[in-house]
Amino acid sequence: MTLFDVPLMVIVSQAVIGIALGMIYVLLALGLSLVFGLLGVVNFAHGSFYMLGACMAFSLVTVTNSFWLCLLFAPLLIGVLGFGAERTLLRPLYARGGDDPMLLTFGLSLVFIEAARLIWGNAALPFETPTLLSGSVKMGMTYLPTYRIFVIVITAVIVGVLWVVLRGTNFGLIVRAGTNDPLMVRALGVDLGNVWSWVFASGCVLAALAGVLAAPMRRVFAEMGLTIIIESFVVVVVGGMGSLSGALVAGLLIGEVASLTALFAPKMADIVIFIVMAVVLMLRPRGLLGEPGLME
Repeated sequence: MTLFDVPLMVIVSQAVIGIALGMIYVLLALGLSLVFGLLGVVNFAHGSFYMLGACMAFSLVTVTNSFWLCLLFAPLLIGVLGFGAERTLLRPLYARGGDDPMLLTFGLSLVFIEAARLIWGNAALPFETPTLLSGSVKMGMTYLPTYRIFVIVITAVIVGVLWVVLRGTNFGLIVRAGTNDPLMVRALGVDLGNVWSWVFASGCVLAALAGVLAAPMRRVFAEMGLTIIIESFVVVVVGGMGSLSGALVAGLLIGEVASLTALFAPKMADIVIFIVMAVVLMLRPRGLLGEPGLME
């Protein structure tokens, strides 16, 4: 069976690749939406945290020869870096309005890129798919890449855990309340400053985790965060600024659109996501899930 002279099995395989790509977008967009929803900061350094996660994973896998240790420790180390950056650099700028923190994150992204060049060099670094996840799995009449199925499953688990944290814990309640009415949260005696730090660090962890998961699928190099951050902002805008459920829906949508376009019209692959964004904003200026919020 074929569609536009493309075998159906190829289309199914490409659709799975699109879901895996969409899951990477989801992780990045969730981190961006968390930070913007609570802190009101457009974090231009988010792509650099994604890059640092991949580079840190490369160093860890070189030392430990274990992808699983990289998957655990690389995001945590980048989360510690993000925690420190929020406490020491971003925190003093909040009172000045949104422009100064945004410009600082833009500057941080350039600093991190240059630091990555000094530490890991300019050349692309090889990152092998872990042996356990290499190869393919037969599903029906087609074979699907095992690693991409793993990316889909683990991201779904992470999104589920995040949803439980935000909807079923006191910390999640404080985060959601702080997004809607920070003055009231402070009046109740909650140290919102600590919450800001943990939320920013959590966003960095999600970005770094996306970098680790993307490393076997994409090259690892200092500038790898530049393109992905633009695509991530597209996902956030399409889903709705500050909306985590919007980030989930939009990430999967953009991933599928980009992947299938690369199959049927490769010359359009680089611009199709911007066309989708333009159409969505014309029809619904606030994004697909318009009202900003956390897992509303």
